[in-house]
Amino acid sequence: MTETTGAEARTRGSDRLVIAGASAGTVFEWYDFYLYGSLAGFITEHFFSGVNATTGYIFALLAFAAGFAVRPFGAIVFGRLGDLWGRKNTFLVTMTLMGVATFVVGLLPGYDRIGVAAPVALIVMRLIQGLALGGEYGGAATYVAEHAPPGKRGLYTSWIQTTATLGLFLSLIVIIVVRTRLGEDAFKAWGWRIPFLASALLLIVSLWIRLRLNESPVFQKMVDEGTTSKAPLTESFARWPNLKLVLLALAGLTAGQAVVWYTGQFYSLFFLEKMLKVDGVLTNGLVAVALLLATPFFVVFGWLSDRIGRKPIILAGCLLAVLTYFPIFKAITVAANPQLAAASAASPVTVVADPAGCNFQFDPVGKKTFASSCDLAKSALANAGVSYANQAAPAGALAVVRIGAVEVKSFRGEALPAADLKAKKAAWTKTLGAALKTAGYPAKADPAKIDKPALVGLLWLLVVYVTMVYGPIAAALVEMFPARIRYTSMSLPYHVGNGWFGGFLPTTAFAMVAATGNIYYGLWYPVTVAAVTFVVGLLFVKEMRGADIEG
Repeated sequence: MTETTGAEARTRGSDRLVIAGASAGTVFEWYDFYLYGSLAGFITEHFFSGVNATTGYIFALLAFAAGFAVRPFGAIVFGRLGDLWGRKNTFLVTMTLMGVATFVVGLLPGYDRIGVAAPVALIVMRLIQGLALGGEYGGAATYVAEHAPPGKRGLYTSWIQTTATLGLFLSLIVIIVVRTRLGEDAFKAWGWRIPFLASALLLIVSLWIRLRLNESPVFQKMVDEGTTSKAPLTESFARWPNLKLVLLALAGLTAGQAVVWYTGQFYSLFFLEKMLKVDGVLTNGLVAVALLLATPFFVVFGWLSDRIGRKPIILAGCLLAVLTYFPIFKAITVAANPQLAAASAASPVTVVADPAGCNFQFDPVGKKTFASSCDLAKSALANAGVSYANQAAPAGALAVVRIGAVEVKSFRGEALPAADLKAKKAAWTKTLGAALKTAGYPAKADPAKIDKPALVGLLWLLVVYVTMVYGPIAAALVEMFPARIRYTSMSLPYHVGNGWFGGFLPTTAFAMVAATGNIYYGLWYPVTVAAVTFVVGLLFVKEMRGADIEG
């Protein structure tokens, strides 16, 4: 009995080390990846100052998109290596790449010192981060799943699922602490670099833990038997039976999971700060509290998926998002900025304009001036963070901003010289601002009037949806694919879903808001994608709970 008890204790200790090693490294990688998003404003000021309009736009776009865009390529590169070299060796490489790239960002000289080389170097580091993250998740999830005992695969892999949220939480906490201790001026000047440099310590700890791990028993068995894949890319994507599974994993699981994840943990943060004008530090704090309270549910839903299946929980999370996102975000508006909600209800804003004079105000080369009466009206309202409806006017009519019963006429600026246009636009914007203020529209959210408990509760609910779709996803993906090509096959749909469908959600949603004037219109993007995933997953994805993953 003593020997049995000792063996069980050693097994449990080994399991804890496996989970801790895989999770610690993945938390560290997500921490690094999210720092850029959280500090993008400070980074932009240091690395893009002095660049001409065209170059600055291109660099800003690349810097934002690079980390997300290359994640699927990292999945292909490192997924292949993981199926050839082994799970452990590959995620040691990805973690080291991520750590070095992040540390270097903290050391990079700004544009004022090395000119255009600064944003170029920054983009290169973001590319390396994205590639590394593309290879990390598949390795960590596969490694833990292949160690998990029967009936506990969902529970074990759910710890990996907590890492993205914990990484985001950790990055927010570090930023808040450093920002508070140093003060805004010092943080803006140089303190923003400290969170990047601190990643060196996390890298050392994570490497130390992971170096103590052994190779996955499933992969080691394949090596011993000589059954590892010699061409994992070909087997994964050039043979229809497996390619079909990859496509189903993307459309029926990861695309919906991704948009629910990014809406709950990123878009909500942007919505509060940019749309509702809540103070940035307060926004980060509220989101951090909600994340902390909801994180245990990753494990709860991972455990539950071992009992009732992965698919029912993931699809239920997608369906809840589809049905409740609009009322939840409207409730967030009332809790976060009640003055704005009241003004919008009492004095709704409408832009009455000739549709032919309203342009989509996106100019990649920075040469076009949007000076029609409609464009001027919409631009001013967008900058003020005011939601508005659109109403068609007769052809050639001057645009009018209607605020309740009050009308503010716009002006035509197409024929005005640049200096005159600027002066008249400033004067007209001041007039519009006064009318909005009279109608009760606030310039920013009043912290004293924010219903913080209600707001945290709503943010918590959004993150609970995240835990439903994300907690069981690793086990679901691992069980879909054969062991010899698992790392490669599961990594690509995961990172296409999360890197592209999810990663570009804030940009896409805000573009939709800008085009329509409705602050809630951007929610149609995650609602539509989640609805597609629900239908495809319900009809075509097979439940694989408890499947043999050694074959």
